[in-house]
Amino acid sequence: MSELVIVKIENTVATLTLNRPQAFNAFDLPMVERFAAVLVALAADRGVKAVVLSGAGPAFCAGGDLKWALSFPDGPEAAFHALAARFHLAVTEIRRMRKPVIAAVNGIAAGGGFSLALACDFRIMAESAVLRQAYTSSGLSIDGGGTFTLPRIVGLARALEIAAFDQPIPASLALSWGLATRVAADGAVLREAVALANDLAARSVHSFGASKQLLTDAFETAFETHIERERRALSDCVAHADGGEGLRAFAEKRKPRFTDA
Repeated sequence: MSELVIVKIENTVATLTLNRPQAFNAFDLPMVERFAAVLVALAADRGVKAVVLSGAGPAFCAGGDLKWALSFPDGPEAAFHALAARFHLAVTEIRRMRKPVIAAVNGIAAGGGFSLALACDFRIMAESAVLRQAYTSSGLSIDGGGTFTLPRIVGLARALEIAAFDQPIPASLALSWGLATRVAADGAVLREAVALANDLAARSVHSFGASKQLLTDAFETAFETHIERERRALSDCVAHADGGEGLRAFAEKRKPRFTDA
């Protein structure tokens, strides 16, 4: 059997490629279990400072594999119950990972693939790539954190429009709505995503992780509680090796050299 998730680590950047191109990289249970396990391992790997996700073949990810679910021995309800549990572990790992995660959206990102892309910190889309939530057209509700991330990116009114009408969102429109960070030429999306990952990896990953956690939690926290978390995070960053290097570099009027994870 071919590897369901291909992992390549070069310098300090890990590239994960979903590898079921014959199913447009849709998740079945073995694939999502492997995907979640890889993310858990990379989150703990101090040698990895940034992660890039992409898909083999013409698609990024078509979400859950409906054909697999319909043939599941205990029925599709049990299939999606099991699949969502593992998928949500993977998405949570992405959102809580204290290092940048970049989606290289090389083709269609639909259903769970749409939610997966939104869970990432940055999205580089190929010019011909399309986002589509897809769930509601099949009589399903959105999972994978999509109902959490989508309104935070585009606002509630537009999120409801996307949920209700399920219109495909081409790369140019995704960029204008904030769903895409950048649009790259077809064939160049992975290269641009890796370049962005290397740029981020050269910066303070510790500082990024603190900022990512604060921004993610800001929507759910009272103001006084949140600014106390900011104070603690700032003190932690000052005590960290990266903070010390950054302060010295500023005082010495030079570019900082961050080396810690």
